[in-house]
Amino acid sequence: MDERTTSDDRLFAMLIYLVSLFVPIIGPLIIWMIKRDESEFVDYHGKEYFNFFISFAIYSFISGILILVLIGILLIFIVGALALIFTLIALFKAYNGERYRIPLVFRLIK
Repeated sequence: MDERTTSDDRLFAMLIYLVSLFVPIIGPLIIWMIKRDESEFVDYHGKEYFNFFISFAIYSFISGILILVLIGILLIFIVGALALIFTLIALFKAYNGERYRIPLVFRLIK
């Protein structure tokens, strides 16, 4: 855990992931836009979340196309399960004050 992160920083970083379970774009975007200049920790998790969202949207799109050849049916469930699991892991890591790098993510936003 980074000593510079406050409990508020950890709470808002965790909320980015928690809110994303209900409103995937607008909720995390609002939290990130409001708090990113105040906290490097929240900024890190905001960027990580949106890189994660973009990456898994691409994986879902490709799986959707592959449904035509039947393999996509299995892939879409795997992508969905991984997205939920990685979101929950990131939520708990953020609350513990850790800078978690979500696996399988393209780092487009730096």
